[in-house]
Amino acid sequence: MKRQSGITLIGFVIILIIAAFFAYTAMKLVPAYLDYFNVAKALNTVATQSASGDMSVEEVQRQLDTQQLSQYFADEDIDAKNITVVSAPSGGRSLRLSYDKKIPWLYNIDFLVHFEKSVPLKVQSQG
Repeated sequence: MKRQSGITLIGFVIILIIAAFFAYTAMKLVPAYLDYFNVAKALNTVATQSASGDMSVEEVQRQLDTQQLSQYFADEDIDAKNITVVSAPSGGRSLRLSYDKKIPWLYNIDFLVHFEKSVPLKVQSQG
């Protein structure tokens, strides 16, 4: 008698449920990460444009507020207040992005994802 091999219907349904679980989770999380990568790209662009050292801190923040952020993403959780210019330990300055995003998942279960990015920046000194 030849023994059959393969997956049973119950095994197939279990695999399908697991795959659907991960697919649904990815559908919820991927847009938040895409927004983060676009914001990181905007920060790198501003840092590159200011590499000549002729931009003040206020000009960098204004550029982020008006041009870069509106061009790269449309996430209401990310605001200009989430981007700061901080002094680096090496004496230079850097743009720092830090924000949290709450992503609804199932019923009353949410994902809370924290994003943080720092980009070195050359700016002219004040005064």
